[in-house]
Amino acid sequence: MNQALLDKIEAAHLRKRPLRFEVGDSVRVHTKVVEGDRERIQVFAGVVIGRRGHGINETFTVRRISYGEGVERVFPSHSPRIERIEVEREGSVRRAKLTYLRKRIGKGAIAVKEKEHHTAGATAAAPAKEPEAETAPAEVPAADAAADTKK
Repeated sequence: MNQALLDKIEAAHLRKRPLRFEVGDSVRVHTKVVEGDRERIQVFAGVVIGRRGHGINETFTVRRISYGEGVERVFPSHSPRIERIEVEREGSVRRAKLTYLRKRIGKGAIAVKEKEHHTAGATAAAPAKEPEAETAPAEVPAADAAADTKK
């Protein structure tokens, strides 16, 4: 089939608002879980170690350490079971896939450098603070005060 035709068919099933997170971000994924006749929200928190696919087939992988064991879960990006995704912390990485985190042990297994937000105009726009010498009350040195009392 023609790819344009496939995209048109898939468009009805895509998420209306795109997901706003990147690889390396720490996220909390809220998923709907059906247990019998009840439905509840289950949260899976971890680091996004990869994204893949296009359109309806797009997925992302979240990894966390649970009781000393690494747990990875793959979520379809456009699944109606995903309630929402909260970005806890934005990570700064230079790779598209963070599979090297699988080999790490302990805190290093979840350690991703936090993204620094630079604002170029913030330091230039802030006026320099001048010393306020005139508003401070004049103090009498202790030695002069003692000499005045002896006279």
